[in-house]
Amino acid sequence: MMIKTVAVFVAVAGIASLGAQTPAKKKPAESSAARAARIHKEAIVVDTHIDTTMMLGREGWDFMVRHEAKKGEDSNHVDLPRIKEGGLDAAFFSIYMPGTITGPEAVKRSLILIDHVRSLAEQHPNEIVLATTAAEVRAAHKAGKFAALMGMEGGHMIDDSLAVLRDYQRLGVRYLTLSHSVNTNWSDSSGDTPAHNGLTDFGKDVVRELNRLGMLVDISHVSDKTFWDALETSKAPLVASHSSLRSISGHPRNMTDDMIRALGGKGGVIMINYSRSFLSDELYQAGLKNVPAAERPTVTWEKIVEHIDHAAKLVGAQHVGLGSDFDGTTVPDGMDDVSMLPKITAALLDKGYSEQDVKNILGENILRLLEKVDQIGKEIRGGKS
Repeated sequence: MMIKTVAVFVAVAGIASLGAQTPAKKKPAESSAARAARIHKEAIVVDTHIDTTMMLGREGWDFMVRHEAKKGEDSNHVDLPRIKEGGLDAAFFSIYMPGTITGPEAVKRSLILIDHVRSLAEQHPNEIVLATTAAEVRAAHKAGKFAALMGMEGGHMIDDSLAVLRDYQRLGVRYLTLSHSVNTNWSDSSGDTPAHNGLTDFGKDVVRELNRLGMLVDISHVSDKTFWDALETSKAPLVASHSSLRSISGHPRNMTDDMIRALGGKGGVIMINYSRSFLSDELYQAGLKNVPAAERPTVTWEKIVEHIDHAAKLVGAQHVGLGSDFDGTTVPDGMDDVSMLPKITAALLDKGYSEQDVKNILGENILRLLEKVDQIGKEIRGGKS
């Protein structure tokens, strides 16, 4: 028995000795491009504002077919094949019409647009899922499906009615932009002459009801005073669904550094807009001076990264995200459509952002905000707040 035990010990020791003499093979170093591709694929990439909803209602236009990107105003940036190429996992389809369309007509048109998005998911259940929560977005990502969410771009569409707002929530709308480019009856816009000094009492009631319903309060498009009123009134963090930085481009649709600090300080997120005039002050100023389009400065996609970087330095990378405005704006050179999103991931890594920070910017920040707002809504409805 002793001889057998010693023999086994010697044999094992010999095997261990041989193993120790054989150096472990090192994994080949991951290239920068491979790392960026891996992180982009692992991330849940979310865009909080696309205007592709308007395309869904066009006769003969098919979301499931690849379209070529065009230059200029008549461009189309988003369809499912290019979404897959760009690694976009979820997007908020904008429910939008001009702020001059109000009353019952605005409600009717809103319902048609909501139906377009819901029908898209119903007609293609193997590839598209209608999502209303962060958990549903995560489940869609795990299943390899695209998550379609909805945001309403302008308070004029609720027809001054909290009951109508509640119906939109029941249909799946998960944020309300308080005003668009003109004032509502209760909210001042950044694109109009102030009429209410921010939010009226009813406007504050709208914010409180959004909190109760677990919907995001969106302050893109609103006047500065409306922003501060909403921030003070809301029990939940706010979102700027598609805005950029006024310190880089002076466009009034953009947010000041002080506004961004306050937004982030309350847990909110600014989602960077890709509109050329929002990105470049030179282009914005040329537009104000009516410089002919052919003579205006060019804007390249790197300006998107500049805005992300500046915002992240102000409030931290956990308060910044992507709100492209695809299909609703003129995009910078090199970000011709949704297929080019991986450029942003690579550029952020090149700037030294950690893998987790990049994933946060690409989508985790807005998913966290959705979870927080939903939680606050449940607490209010349960009488805990």
